[in-house]
Amino acid sequence: MLFTHRTDAGERLAEALRHLQGEDPVVLGLPRGGVPVAFQVARALGAPLDVIVVRKLGVPYHRELGFGAIGEGGVRVISEDIVRSSRVKQADLAAVEHAEEAELARQARRFRGDRPRAALDGRTVIVVDDGIATGATAAAACEVVRAQGAARVVLAVPVAPPDAVAWLRGEADEVVCLSTPRAFRAVGEWYQDFSQTPDEEVVSLLAQAAAGPTPGSAPGPAPGSAAAARSGPVEVDAGGLVLAGDLALPEGAGAVVMFAHGSGSSRRSPRNRAVAADLNGARLGTLLFDLLTPAEEADRANVFAIEPLAGRLADATRWLRRRVPLPIGYFGASTGAAAALWAAADADADIGAVVSRGGRPDLAGPRLAGVRAPTLLIVGARDTTVLDLNRAAQRELRCENRLEIVPGATHLFEEPGALDEVAALARDWFAGHLAR
Repeated sequence: MLFTHRTDAGERLAEALRHLQGEDPVVLGLPRGGVPVAFQVARALGAPLDVIVVRKLGVPYHRELGFGAIGEGGVRVISEDIVRSSRVKQADLAAVEHAEEAELARQARRFRGDRPRAALDGRTVIVVDDGIATGATAAAACEVVRAQGAARVVLAVPVAPPDAVAWLRGEADEVVCLSTPRAFRAVGEWYQDFSQTPDEEVVSLLAQAAAGPTPGSAPGPAPGSAAAARSGPVEVDAGGLVLAGDLALPEGAGAVVMFAHGSGSSRRSPRNRAVAADLNGARLGTLLFDLLTPAEEADRANVFAIEPLAGRLADATRWLRRRVPLPIGYFGASTGAAAALWAAADADADIGAVVSRGGRPDLAGPRLAGVRAPTLLIVGARDTTVLDLNRAAQRELRCENRLEIVPGATHLFEEPGALDEVAALARDWFAGHLAR
């Protein structure tokens, strides 16, 4: 069994866990890669989602040999046999534990923020990861969850080697694994896309799960109202073409921001999701959707076909206006920024504000002069070629505009704190120009 990406794995894993829906479970994702998988499971089961932060305690001279694990709430699971056989001084073991406690606290704050940890007392808890290699981390997580009061522990993963699954059946009450290939060397071999999950995506997914009800929860508002379009997957009608999207409309939202990306990655882009979570926290709705179908994206020329992309964005905007009667803004990335500006230049576009992240506004060409929406261009200081193109495009704009350069950042804003600055700039721009 081969998985397209973690979202695909999570959707398939959720189907195998449907029998637990009646047990009112809590879903916990192991960071980082397990959280995107767990997000799909929690959404399908209508269950709360949280992160399970576990730190293995490794023997100082042999870190792969774990002598225990720690979890939040002061949970401490120690193997006295390994402690005795390792013959390491207690002071050295204590130093390891102290260092891991600090990292555990840092990760918990980073991922969860100010939200309280999910209560597990007496609950069925589903521990989810994107795959298992040795099983040591998964086993530690099961021990920690049980020590935190879980009545039943279910370990769920898309793929794992057969021997690890056999061992883990003794660590959890139930193990659900979709694929146990004998020729197993690494988890990533069983995914077409196994790119690293950044902290920002984990934060975004947890925030989305906490922001609104999931399918299977209590009935929502009446169909046709703005509130009825609250968080959840949607099918965007772009001129007769159906495009997959994710709509989030926080309580009291004063506007909604549409994300436009030149490739088909907009809906699942961890950077876009991180920015969207920040906007949701400021009571701004978001719509992340894919401008291109997977088949269209395979032809690279489609990514640079700005006019058709802009037309599709305009069609999707009309669909959103019928569904959500709120002011609309555009957040464009890469060639999607050019499509956003092109669409915003239409006389009847009525777009309240535009933000471009590492975009190619220059590709909108003569349409730039027709943009009336206040426009913010954000570029990394080390993304020199794109920075020059943005400066040239800025000279063509006749609307209110500003160019913000993020110090030390490259094109993808992967440097520590860079994406946080992008999110803050976008949030402030939309709040000042778009939200009512």
